[in-house]
Amino acid sequence: QVQLVESGGGLVQAGGSLRLSCAASGRTFSSYAMGWFRQAPGKEREFVAAISWSGGNTNYADSVKGRFTISRDNAKNTVYLQMNSLKPEDTAVYYCAAHQILRSVVAGKNPAWGQGTQVTVSS
Repeated sequence: QVQLVESGGGLVQAGGSLRLSCAASGRTFSSYAMGWFRQAPGKEREFVAAISWSGGNTNYADSVKGRFTISRDNAKNTVYLQMNSLKPEDTAVYYCAAHQILRSVVAGKNPAWGQGTQVTVSS
C-alpha cells in the first residue's frame, strides 16, 4: 500500500496562489493514478482533481477548472496541485489520494489517503 504525505498548505489572501505537494512512498508510484480531494468544515469530502499514472489524463471538478492544475513527477514520487486565483470557498483540508484505477480515484472509492494539509483563503 502506498503511503502519502501532503505539504504546502497555508494561509493566503483571495486571488493568491499555493502549490500543494504529495510525496508517496514505495517503488510502484508510477502505477498509481493520483488525486486531490478537499473537506471544508461541516461538509463532506469532495473531489478536486485527478491524474492518470502517466499524466496523460486529468480530471477536474467544475469549481476549480481553469484555476487549479494537477501534475506529477514520477521520478520524484510526487503529485502536485497548483492552485491559482484562490477564493475563500477554497478553504478546506486538502487530501491526496492514490489508487491504481483512475476512475476509482475520481470516485473516491477506497483509495489510499494522506493525512491532509490545511488551506485557508482569507477575503
